[in-house]
Amino acid sequence: MKTASQLKLSVIVPVYNLENYIADCLEGLIYQDVNFDYEIIVANDCSTDNSLEIIQQYQAQAPNLIKIIDNESNQRLAKNMRLLLAHAKGQYIAYMDGDDVALPGKLQAQVDHLDKNPECAMVYHEVEVFESDSNETTGYYCKDYYNKKCIPDKATIEHVVKYGSFFQASTLMFRRHSHLDKVVDEQCKIILDHPFQVLNAGFLNGTIEAVDGVLGRYRIHANSFGAMTLKDHSRREQVLADQLQAISNAAQFGISEKTINEGRAHYYFATALFFLKLKQNELFAKYIKLSDIDGFCFDIRHRYAIDHVNEPESVALELGFV
Repeated sequence: MKTASQLKLSVIVPVYNLENYIADCLEGLIYQDVNFDYEIIVANDCSTDNSLEIIQQYQAQAPNLIKIIDNESNQRLAKNMRLLLAHAKGQYIAYMDGDDVALPGKLQAQVDHLDKNPECAMVYHEVEVFESDSNETTGYYCKDYYNKKCIPDKATIEHVVKYGSFFQASTLMFRRHSHLDKVVDEQCKIILDHPFQVLNAGFLNGTIEAVDGVLGRYRIHANSFGAMTLKDHSRREQVLADQLQAISNAAQFGISEKTINEGRAHYYFATALFFLKLKQNELFAKYIKLSDIDGFCFDIRHRYAIDHVNEPESVALELGFV
């Protein structure tokens, strides 16, 4: 059996009821053209559909590549991620949602970047966002990210705290470290990728960099994160609570309260805009008022929204929401 120092990469894939998507995910991972050894660890969290059978079919095709963890009871995502990390043997670890797709060249490009740039702790790439039913590409995650102008080529934990998750979850690859048992925050109920990024960035204390090219596809479907959040306003408020929890974790790594407060202001502002778009004016006003922390303004849009909190129609027009 290979040891952690011998195996270059572990790809971890949590799965729960993804029978319609997991084949595309595994197909993209097992046919990567690479010059190193890697493993794909898939943790089936007691799915009630045919996910396990599909995973087993792919394992039969690549028995030396795919390892299956089949939970006897549903652990939910946080515990499933902890289990995956505990089984990972690689020098590098890549995270992959079971409904997303890896494009050719992804793993080699990211491993090469980490090999060549020892100061880089975490590496990501661009993905195309697509509608699952039509297969139509609707945008690009990084290029279209509303805070893109704030993200330098060599980002750090401070940028993840202040500006949010500027790369899609399934694009993350990072160096193995001795605190893998501490990078999943079970206090977060919905959002786990953001605290995962903050905690890994803090323990690794290196840069966060991108490789060139569109190397993945981010699937939007009826049960995806964004679609479910649009249906349930209380879910969006829980997302905010998770984001605030995520950035509070940065304090243990010496990140200043000022920086964390700027992150808090940003998340309250982003939540206010979410409700403004839905014409939920009372919730817009609630979160804009909460976003006014120590006089900090995220940008000119934020200042305008604070100054015109009682004129939501004016703010919506100014920000191009109507």
